[in-house]
Amino acid sequence: MKLNTVKLSVRLALMILWLADTTLQAQSTAADGIKINQIGFYPKAPKIAVITAETPQDKFYLLTSNSKDTVFTGKLGTKRVNSISQKTTRIADFSGFQQTGEYVVSVPGSGNSYAFSIQPEVHRAAAIGALKGYYYQRASTALPQKYAGKWTRAAGHPDDKVLIHSSAASEKRPAGSVISSQRGWYDAGDYNKYIVNSGITMGTLLSVYEEFPGYFEHFETNIPESNNNIPDILDETLWNLRWMFTMQDPEDGGVYHKLTNPSFDKMIMPADCHNPRYVVQKNTIASLDFAAVMAQAGRVFKAFPKAFPGLSDSCMKAAESAWLWAKKNPSVYYRQNENNTHFDPKISTGAYEDKDNSDEWIWAATELYLSTGNESYLKNQTIFPENTLKIPTWSQVQALAYYSLLRNEKNLGDFGRKLLPEARKRVLELADNLLENAENTAYYAVMGKSENDYMWGSNAHAANEGIVLIQAYKLTNDRKYLDFALGNLDFILGRNATGYCFLTGFGKKPTMNPHHRPSMADHIREPVPGLLSGGTNAKGNKQDKCFYPINIPDEMYSDNDCSFASNEIAINWNAPFVYLISAMEILQK
Repeated sequence: MKLNTVKLSVRLALMILWLADTTLQAQSTAADGIKINQIGFYPKAPKIAVITAETPQDKFYLLTSNSKDTVFTGKLGTKRVNSISQKTTRIADFSGFQQTGEYVVSVPGSGNSYAFSIQPEVHRAAAIGALKGYYYQRASTALPQKYAGKWTRAAGHPDDKVLIHSSAASEKRPAGSVISSQRGWYDAGDYNKYIVNSGITMGTLLSVYEEFPGYFEHFETNIPESNNNIPDILDETLWNLRWMFTMQDPEDGGVYHKLTNPSFDKMIMPADCHNPRYVVQKNTIASLDFAAVMAQAGRVFKAFPKAFPGLSDSCMKAAESAWLWAKKNPSVYYRQNENNTHFDPKISTGAYEDKDNSDEWIWAATELYLSTGNESYLKNQTIFPENTLKIPTWSQVQALAYYSLLRNEKNLGDFGRKLLPEARKRVLELADNLLENAENTAYYAVMGKSENDYMWGSNAHAANEGIVLIQAYKLTNDRKYLDFALGNLDFILGRNATGYCFLTGFGKKPTMNPHHRPSMADHIREPVPGLLSGGTNAKGNKQDKCFYPINIPDEMYSDNDCSFASNEIAINWNAPFVYLISAMEILQK
């Protein structure tokens, strides 16, 4: 009798678990039919959800998060056809509702959305988390539980005995020489450190601080340097800046391309990695990116002479030395496969090869001019070539120069002021091109107008589009630019065809399995928080051979750690997200 009672209890428990799981799956399926920013909205800003589930109803409702009270009733927009997937959507616009609280969007017959907040500073925690993501990428140091929580880890990659690769050999630093090149951030899901990708990353983070310094005075991320009277964003960038210094050859000013293993480390924790590390070939683009970052850092850290005595001067000296090396060596490019035919050991890690250095010349010249006032840097460069301005990436930094010019308008001399109209024109033209027809798209967003938007690192593309629109807003005070920049933030946080919130640790359906070695090897279910997944990649399955559940270009995303083409993280992707989400927190006030 007792045995039968036990069996019955087990069956009952299993039935309860099954019903609970079925209920959660049903809730998730229903929520997936309503694409929405899973964190929330500002009271006086646009509030939009995209309905992808089929519904015979024309009305939608805003309910309290317990689904008991209806606080707003709206009419769904007419059907829109997604030009990429041919699927239909309808827009639920509840911008007129401004009461703070926790809510869900409900569509009869289609279910409820994930719960979200309406409140001031609604994205502050996510903004702090995204900046804190860099702490988790620190190399050459342990991460104590006090700062890292359950993602604590032992130190790895001390990089105090790094070898000069044969491609980087010089008279005073022959192949096999040993240097120290500590600190820096792990670049992405791997454990190597790359100057070119640090270039746009550092430029973007220094720029958001330079743009909004007051905001970051009270923006603490719980890192070891917190409470030292220096904004945490600068403390964090300084961790990488000090590594960048070590990547410059002190004899001639040239800058090494990267610090790397010959091949990628296995999927193990940093402390378990013991392969030899090398710095490889000095080249023009690495030197110019380095010069631009150092010049900007020299300008920024000049405001902290007591905390960092001599740092600003050291930055400027390093920037000018790298510039002079580039002038003497204007066309030295990094070509990994070619190098491997001449130098040993062969290198197979991230190449970061760039075929055109004209944009790096523009950026470095502009930052050096802004920090020194020396017009010769700009007078000998074509600052406005006959090309169409493009969204920034690690290999295209021209727009960063124009942002810096416009940001420093009050400090320009006569020569610099003459450049402002053209810089303004080009930024606004790019912003207006982004806005063209955006209000008629399936997701009511700038991001995703074209299949070409779904590239490797598409979420960084969305964030960088948002920065362009923020620049346009600051130039014109026209709210349409700010609203669509916010729309791109909504896209990243859930209002997209996949329904994922792409920032680890945030949202109701977040990325859970990024291609990120610590998150894969630490045996913790949740990934390291505050990291932006690369996102939907129309060519993903051809690039990483991972399984993708859907092959539609704007849904080609796999929350699987094998999917480095759609689900890796990278420092240059987090940076524009930090800029976008922080700027929203500031400008929505």
